[in-house]
Amino acid sequence: MEEMEAQLSSNTRRGLLVLNCVILSIGNCAGPLVMRLYFLRGGKRVWFSSWLETGGWPFMLIPLIIIYMRRRSKEGSKALLFFMKPRLFVASAVIGLLTGFDDYLYAYGVAKLPVSTSALIIASQLAFTAAFAFLLVKQKFTAYSVNAIFLLSIGAGVLALHTSSDRPPNESSKAYYLGFFMTVAAAVLYGFILPLIELAYKKAKQAITYTLVLEMQMIVCLFATVFCTVGMLVNNDFQAIPREAKEYELGEAKYYLVVVGSGILWQCFFLGALGVVFSASSLVSGIVIAVLLPVTEILAVFFFSEKFQAEKGVSLALSLWGFVSYFYGEIKDTKKTKNPAPETELLQTANP
Repeated sequence: MEEMEAQLSSNTRRGLLVLNCVILSIGNCAGPLVMRLYFLRGGKRVWFSSWLETGGWPFMLIPLIIIYMRRRSKEGSKALLFFMKPRLFVASAVIGLLTGFDDYLYAYGVAKLPVSTSALIIASQLAFTAAFAFLLVKQKFTAYSVNAIFLLSIGAGVLALHTSSDRPPNESSKAYYLGFFMTVAAAVLYGFILPLIELAYKKAKQAITYTLVLEMQMIVCLFATVFCTVGMLVNNDFQAIPREAKEYELGEAKYYLVVVGSGILWQCFFLGALGVVFSASSLVSGIVIAVLLPVTEILAVFFFSEKFQAEKGVSLALSLWGFVSYFYGEIKDTKKTKNPAPETELLQTANP
């Protein structure tokens, strides 16, 4: 991403990466829990739940308006309201429609599976992200990144040893396995979407700034929401929401609190994911999502009293090891770039 690197210093990019990792962590850990809470306490609308994953897109208008007002105070009437050009707009719209379909697949899985099981399946997304990143954006792999992918994949495999005991008692085998395969499909599709976002950045033919990332986030979520809105209309979800709110186990007020909270938390996930792709790469975004899997598992144990077997502890250790391995390799590569070998320096001096 030469254009991005030219515009941002390494310290700025590192700061943005840390910030977006924090935002992604909040959305990635809390989003699935709130979505599962919706279903556990009486929510039944899968299309509505998938709509909530991107329905909070208007929140993106707040930082965009603030940035525009600051820009206008400096540039006057010449300040652009919207940076995105038609080429990137079309790419964002296509990615948004794919994201809407992915939202439905994921929401269906969360409706039928425990958080621990759905989180486990989503961890396999890392392998698909790595494969598609290699095919779409020619992602280069180092020994450290390969080691990280291997460790995180093994961590997910360790968790898979006891998934059969996680089937809810009131869930039929057919519904459970359908939810399982829908979640696998969601992992494959989002593993494709992340490198596709990186490819859109590379092919945009315009300078990519963080403001443009916010604009892209808004357009992606807008079109994903449109996709899910069509599903809600066909399924008559809008008419069912008031009745569902009144019958919700936690009460009507808390129903709407869960709904609004879900929308905000999923915006954190998508903004963090796009931001990490911008600050680093789609592979790093996939690694951060995968490493947060055991954290979601542990939170599910506390909030939903799901079982915490020894395998989950082993998975947590392997995930942290993989995470440290990847970023240790990144730090080493950065030091090599800043301090080239003496032979390289001599060659550079010899060539006028």
